[in-house]
This record gives sequence, C-alpha cells and structure tokens, in this order.
Amino acid sequence: MPTWVILPTYDEAENLEPLVHAVLAALPGAHVLVVDDSSPDGTGEIADALAAARDDVEVIHRPRKSGLGRAYVSGFEHALRAGAGTVIEMDADFSHDPADLRRLLDCVAAGADVALGSRYVPGGGLIDWGPTRRRISRMGCEYARRVLGVDVRDLTGGFKCFRASALEAIDYASVRSQGYAFQVELTYRALRRGLRVEEIPIVFREREHGTSKMSWAIAAEAAWLVPALRFGRRRWEDSAEPARLPMT
Repeated sequence: MPTWVILPTYDEAENLEPLVHAVLAALPGAHVLVVDDSSPDGTGEIADALAAARDDVEVIHRPRKSGLGRAYVSGFEHALRAGAGTVIEMDADFSHDPADLRRLLDCVAAGADVALGSRYVPGGGLIDWGPTRRRISRMGCEYARRVLGVDVRDLTGGFKCFRASALEAIDYASVRSQGYAFQVELTYRALRRGLRVEEIPIVFREREHGTSKMSWAIAAEAAWLVPALRFGRRRWEDSAEPARLPMT
C-alpha cells in the first residue's frame, strides 16, 4: 500500500518544484498530493505541470485560502480514498528536510501508529530562528503539553507520518482547527485513542523563499483550543485517559 505525502500550498512557487523532486527522490514509489488554495503567485499552475509530467503527482485546487487544517483534511481524504497505507504531512517550504521522510516512514513500519518529527527531543533543533521566536515556540509546546497532560515534546510540529488506520481512528474529517491548533489536535486525538505516537528528532529550518503563513490569530486559536480539547466533550472521544509516553 503506497505512501502519500500531502503538501498544502499557498504562494510557494519558488519552493514547490524542487521540493516535489526531493520528496520523490527520498521516497521512490510514493505519491505527492499538492493541495493548493488558489495561490496568486502561480503555485497551482506549477503543480499542474508537475502532475502532467509525472504519474506520482496529483493536485487538488481549492477555490480560496481556507486554512491549513482544511487543506490537510482534503488531502487525507483523497489519499485514503486512493488506497494509501501511510500518509505524511509536511510543510511546502523546505522547513522540513525531505531526507527525514524515510526515518518517519521506517518508524511507522516498525510499529508506531504516528511518527512525529520533533524539534524538542534530543537530536532535534531549530536553525535560523531568533531567541524570541524560539522562546514562543517552546512555551507554546510546553503550555499544550501541561494542559493536556501528555508527554509529547513537540505538539505543534507539522511533520508527521500516519498509518491509514490511525487517521481513520481519530476521525480526522471532524477536525475544524487550523495552524498550530490543528497539529496539537491530531496528536492529542491519537493519544486519546491509545495509539502509539513516537517522536523522531528533526532539525527545523527557516524557509529560504516566500513568506511565513503564521499569524497571531493562528497562535490565539491554539491557546484557547488546548483547554477545550482537554476539558470539552467531542463526539470522537471515549472515556479513556490520554496514553502516557515515556519522558524524553
């Protein structure tokens, strides 16, 4: 059963083509699915050209910019419908190194339900971030970790590999959050279901081209959603306590 790599894009014209080639070089036999939100810089047209030239690239065009979470949900649905055995999510700006893809996939092949590329376990790190941004990121992860009562170090990370069965178990289609909150919610749902989540150290790099999509609204959403996840009731939840992972 094939691996699908989901790349949500908005104004990634400078990054997309080299990234797609790098992903497929790292994972021969995989499929890349570009989910483009009608990028005004022509990213969608570049994606179409790649898809026309390669059988292992497909494109979903969404009519407008509708958020990272919804883009991933659309990508997950397409990949699972196409028979994916594993699904990987990653940024489309080279912040996540394609060379790390194999390690995530191998972790799932060895038994994990979710392999999470982590900046905050031994061996992980950040490059080209200033001290303020580093501090905000670490504080956000620690806040989510403590409120939710779990031991995953990098809850806001967006470089993940899922078994197809894991995505189905967490009812991914019902997730409505975006940005950092979307990443937190996916991992928390997996833990609530008792799935095996493992962190793999990665080095996260600042993008070289284009502009970040991060905003205060995305950060604020994560801040209020975290306690709602822990103390609210959602239809996908059962009464089980979150699975506890060993401290790293």
